[in-house]
Amino acid sequence: MTTTSLTPPAGEPWPEAGDFPPPLLPPASAPEGTAPGRPAQPPLFPEFPLPPTGPKGPASWAGRLRTLPARTWQGRPEDPRWVRPSLLALLAATTVLYLWGLSASGWANSFYSAAAQAGSQSWKAFFYGSSDAGNFITVDKPPLALWPMALSARVFGLSSWSVLAPQALMAVGTVAALYATVRRRFSPLAGLLAGLAFALTPVAALMFRFNNPDALLVLLLTVAAYGLVRAIEAAGTRWLVFTGVMLGLAFLTKTLQAFLVLPAFVLIYLVVAPTGLWRRVRQLLAGGLAMVVAGGWWVAVVELVPASARPYIGGSQDNSFLSLTFGYNGLGRLNGDETGSVGGGARGRFPAGAEAVAGNGPVLAPAGGPGGGRGGGGWGETGITRLFDGDIGGQIAWLLPAALILLVLGLWATRRCARTDTARAAFLVWGGWLLCTALTFSFMSGIFHQYYTVALAPAVAALVGMGVDGLWRARHRLPYAAVLAATLAVTAVWAYVLLGRSSGFQPWLRPTVLAGGLLAAVALLVAGPLGARLATAAPGGGPADGRAGARRIAGRVTAVAGLLGAAAALGGPAAYALETVGTPHQGSIVLAGPSVAGGGFGPGGMRGRGAGGGFPGGNAFPGGGAAGNTFPGGGTGGNAFPGGGFPGGGNAFPGGGTGGPGGAGGTGAPGGGAPGGGAPGGGGGGGGGGMNGLLNGTKVSEEAAALLKQDADQYRWAAATSGSQNAASYQLASGVPVMALGGFNSSDPSLSLEDFQQYVRDGKVHWFIGGGSRGFGGGGTERADGRAGATGTTGTTGTTGANGPGADGSSQSQTSRIEAWVEAHYTARTVGGSTFYDLTQPPTS
Repeated sequence: MTTTSLTPPAGEPWPEAGDFPPPLLPPASAPEGTAPGRPAQPPLFPEFPLPPTGPKGPASWAGRLRTLPARTWQGRPEDPRWVRPSLLALLAATTVLYLWGLSASGWANSFYSAAAQAGSQSWKAFFYGSSDAGNFITVDKPPLALWPMALSARVFGLSSWSVLAPQALMAVGTVAALYATVRRRFSPLAGLLAGLAFALTPVAALMFRFNNPDALLVLLLTVAAYGLVRAIEAAGTRWLVFTGVMLGLAFLTKTLQAFLVLPAFVLIYLVVAPTGLWRRVRQLLAGGLAMVVAGGWWVAVVELVPASARPYIGGSQDNSFLSLTFGYNGLGRLNGDETGSVGGGARGRFPAGAEAVAGNGPVLAPAGGPGGGRGGGGWGETGITRLFDGDIGGQIAWLLPAALILLVLGLWATRRCARTDTARAAFLVWGGWLLCTALTFSFMSGIFHQYYTVALAPAVAALVGMGVDGLWRARHRLPYAAVLAATLAVTAVWAYVLLGRSSGFQPWLRPTVLAGGLLAAVALLVAGPLGARLATAAPGGGPADGRAGARRIAGRVTAVAGLLGAAAALGGPAAYALETVGTPHQGSIVLAGPSVAGGGFGPGGMRGRGAGGGFPGGNAFPGGGAAGNTFPGGGTGGNAFPGGGFPGGGNAFPGGGTGGPGGAGGTGAPGGGAPGGGAPGGGGGGGGGGMNGLLNGTKVSEEAAALLKQDADQYRWAAATSGSQNAASYQLASGVPVMALGGFNSSDPSLSLEDFQQYVRDGKVHWFIGGGSRGFGGGGTERADGRAGATGTTGTTGTTGANGPGADGSSQSQTSRIEAWVEAHYTARTVGGSTFYDLTQPPTS
């Protein structure tokens, strides 16, 4: 066994025992072939030794179970008494924080809430992840993330709390898994700090109180990292298979995003596992097989079941989950070529020369304006600084510079260790996770939302916990004290910058964090090494005369500086996290923290906040007109999309105030504004049509919900409407299945006009609800007489055509054809602000 000397350098005697820990020195590594269990090597920090390991004793499972309560409370035998109570307090605080006021967000993302509702009513819908209990179409993700919500709704009844509570509990599980993983090789302080940093990450406080798939994805990836760390310790095949199973389940949560960490995980195990090369290869093959089985069984069932016997695969253009996985949800996210997307890149849904505002979603802006310039397509600029820019930085980047610095430090501190060293392996696991995911997010040209960055939170937190723990134990040596102080100073200055982006948010916090961080950094730089020098033995032996008191003062100053530094480093993200917890969030595009100047839609970005999930500041957009409902640059009167109005028909922006004029021949806004010309009959809705309905759903009146419930049990679907968000709002309000034509953005070819007409003749659908999201994703606006509405021209840069199959407006998507046919052959009826068409009545010619 190779060992590394733990004696101090020449001329530097040890401090007195118990006052200062020994310096940070590389640990020895276990030889290859170490018996199962923890590695037989001294820990990175000797004052926290790992428990001895040996052959398995005769203890039975029953004996282990009997000691479980005691182990849960007391923790490891070698841990100080404060460790386990501190961990339990952290888990309890996380539970309270993430469950507090949870129901204020209502249905959160109604797209997934409706699917959870459907799963609680129908086991078939549960299995496939259908949007409705009639099993017309699925969500555009695998169903695993829906299953906990649907089961909770079955047990506790459908409510906002029963849908969102499983996500909050996943945060507690992630903190526990993160602590356990970091604690395997480092001190309790490292594990607790990592768990605390994760719990206070703003985007984590957002997504673990929301019902998108990201919460379960992050939990599974964190547990997979735990399995990999266990496997690396002693080349354990079982733990590597466990890691593969977790990655497979993560695939069933959010498809290929689960595999962003896979290249790093495979390479790290192949290099550092303490066994022979060919055994490592065989073990990786076994883990890969487990991953394929865990993630592929559901895919195989879906692909083998005839399309007529299952719902349509939402988000796909050919009713295939494989094409959805590798297209829209796969390579399309990387290169921006996303057929069926809601505006994912210049090659996706946007007309030529138009891009999204500040990377926040499907909004058109002039080419070269906000969101353009570096190849980000319709989802913002790409590049190495993407995660630090705009309002993305406030989601995840508070501790990101520190994590990168500490990753470099950890790899440098273990540079002379053996190949199998587990401390370096831990830095490689979390660092590989961070770099692979961060680089992908930074350069992907397809759909990118700020909340995706929650996938970085465990890696950032773990690196901070491990690195700070190491530097803290070496703080009495000037080089390490300097790195610790510099890391803290960088974190404080960066927090000052991020807090400056949110105008008016806790103005006292910004200077306080900066001053506290810099003051703590100076104190750590001076007091730590000074205390060590004062503890140096006198030439004649024994403590130096008159230095004991000064040494105690230096130690206390260092301790206070450490607490002050931790408060300064976590103050910014903690304030953002508390702001996030105290604010309801609804819709498809949500952000953590307060509004950020220049961060997306309007002055604060499209934050999906409040009961309506709408836009802050009265739905205002930069450069808007008097009504505050405009897009930058305006167009005629500042009330149109730049370059020619709403794609697919010159529609004014829907959903509020007086509708702005469309282009020549354009139609009125389906969300309720004054029409700007064109044919009548395209409006309606309850103020939630158009893009607002697409992203946030529709506000449904009690009268409309009651109408849907009437005789609903006689029909497979109580109603049909355009777009999943629109359909979800009516379904959640009424509790009866509503058919979402075209899927999320109304563009999926899920049902032809002829097939819909057959459904109507068969009496499977009662109502059709107008005013959906036809104008945005439905492939153009078709007039009630069946003719395509011409796209207006605004200024000299008019954009012509639809986003559907016919880009010139000459043809429309199937959803648009269905809606136009219904409007032309059935009588409209307004109920509670919503437009209903009774499909059981004979159609007119």
